[in-house]
Amino acid sequence: MTTTPTAPGKATSKVPAAENTLRILKLLASRRGPMAASNIATALGLPRSSVYHLLGVMEANGFVLHLHEEQRYGLGISAFELSSAYSRQEPLSRLGRPMLASLVDVIGESAHLAVLHGRDVLYIVEERAKNRPSLVTDVGVRLPSHLTASGRAILAALPKSQVRALYPNAAAFTSRHEVEFPIMKYSALSSHLDQVRQRGYATENGEITPGFGSIAAAVTDHVGWPTAAVAVTFLEDKVPAEQWPVLAARIRKAADELSVRIHGRPGQ
Repeated sequence: MTTTPTAPGKATSKVPAAENTLRILKLLASRRGPMAASNIATALGLPRSSVYHLLGVMEANGFVLHLHEEQRYGLGISAFELSSAYSRQEPLSRLGRPMLASLVDVIGESAHLAVLHGRDVLYIVEERAKNRPSLVTDVGVRLPSHLTASGRAILAALPKSQVRALYPNAAAFTSRHEVEFPIMKYSALSSHLDQVRQRGYATENGEITPGFGSIAAAVTDHVGWPTAAVAVTFLEDKVPAEQWPVLAARIRKAADELSVRIHGRPGQ
């Protein structure tokens, strides 16, 4: 397999296929949307035949997704699972926990930090406010991302093509409780995520636990991809709707602070 020309003074890789595979993944991760194979080859200085071969292997293993209609390639589920696995490691939890504790002290409501894991969100930190009821979002719990404020905040920060890949059909959607406007198909999810992008934060009203509401904002990395979400959950009758934007601004600030701590780009 042909490899990229070696720059002066740089040793030739002994495993060029592995190195080029990682280069392709890093390139796709740095872009806001999928890329054509020809553009990948040009950007990396690789032969198209080599790129197509590597993309085929990565697609078979779930690391890239081929969007046939667009003839482009994007990151696949396995790549997101790797990202989520990193997010679950101790550094993110250690950085997030004191920030959540400070947020809870200020607002008096329980907060948590969650990461995307497939189509679910996985809760990695929870800070319970004093005299507040226990929640289902204990550390290690997984919930469908399209039902939670945390999940919606993360999904809204992803390219739409990636969201579509996560929710290809009606079977991908589930519900826990009856609500007035359930999200049970992609068009409804897409419309809801548009609203999240416009507001800058996500909400959830009783879809996980009746009577409880949540507000969340995404934590983004150095290329603007969502790494996690900071969320606050509360009894809806204790926090009037007109107070939600004020609470959201505080949550957004905490998420931005965590983004900066991981060398990310806040306010995405």
